[in-house]
Amino acid sequence: MEIQHRLYKFVNLANWILFSFASLIGLFLMPSDFTAGIICGGLIVTINFHLLYRTLKKAFRPPHLASTSVILAKYYIRFIVSGLIIFVLISEHFVDPLGLFVGLSVVVASITLATVRELTKYIFKEAT
Repeated sequence: MEIQHRLYKFVNLANWILFSFASLIGLFLMPSDFTAGIICGGLIVTINFHLLYRTLKKAFRPPHLASTSVILAKYYIRFIVSGLIIFVLISEHFVDPLGLFVGLSVVVASITLATVRELTKYIFKEAT
C-alpha cells in the first residue's frame, strides 16, 4: 500500500505545481480565454483525479467493499458531468479549446512524471 500512497502524493503535488505553472505562464503570456481554458481544464481534471482516488480508496477499504457497478456508476457520472462542463465551456466560447486541452493534460503529465520517477528509482536500485 505504501507505493500507491507515495504515487498518489507525488501525482497530486505535481498536478498542483504543473497547474500553477501553466496558469501563470498563460496569465502573463497568453490571451485571457486561453488562460481561462488552462485554469478550467486544470481544475476539472485535478478535481476528477481526486474524486477518483477517494472513490477507489473507499471501495477497497474493508469491511465495506463496494461493488464494481457502484464504482463504474460513479466513474460514468463524473465522466458525463465533465463532458457536459467541457461542452458548455467550448460551445459558449468561455475558453479557448487549445488552452482547455493544455489544462486537461496536467494529470497526464503528472502521471508520466511519476512513472519516470519510479522507473528511475527501480533501474538505479537494480544497478546497485
